Amino acid sequence: MKAKHVECPSESAVGGDGGDGEDDKEKAEEEERERQEAIREAEERRKEKHRRMEEEREKMRQDIRDKYNIKKKEEVVEMAPQEEPNPLMRRKKTPEELAAEAEQEELDDFTKEEQQKVNSMRCTRNFLKTLKNWNYSIMTDMPPAGLR
Repeated sequence: MKAKHVECPSESAVGGDGGDGEDDKEKAEEEERERQEAIREAEERRKEKHRRMEEEREKMRQDIRDKYNIKKKEEVVEMAPQEEPNPLMRRKKTPEELAAEAEQEELDDFTKEEQQKVNSMRCTRNFLKTLKNWNYSIMTDMPPAGLR
C-alpha cells in the first residue's frame, strides 16, 4: 500500500505570529507596481508597432502616388468654434440674427418651390417632345428618332 503525501500548512497560514501582514502588503504592492509597469511597457510596444506599420503603409502609398503621378490630398483642418457643452448656457441670439435666419428660411422655401416648378416644367416639356416624336412617327410610318 502506498502512503499518501499530505502537506501541512505553515504556521502563518494557520494563525502563527501575525507579523507577515506587512510583508504581504509590501509584496502585493510590489507585484501591483510590476504588473502596472508590465502593462505600460506592453502598451508602449503596441503603440510603437502600430506606428511602424503606419509608416510602412504610408511609404507604400507614396510609392503608388509617385508611380501614377498622383498628388497627395491636403488635409484642411478647420477650427470650428467650440460649442458650449451645456445647451442651456449657449449665447442668446439677437433679434437681428433671428430676423436674418427667418428671412433666409423663407428664401430657401421660395427657392425650393421655384426649383420644383422648374423641374416640373422641364419634365412636362420633355414628355411633350416625346409625344410629338411618336405622333410624327405614327403619321409617317417611321420609328421615332430614339429607336432608329
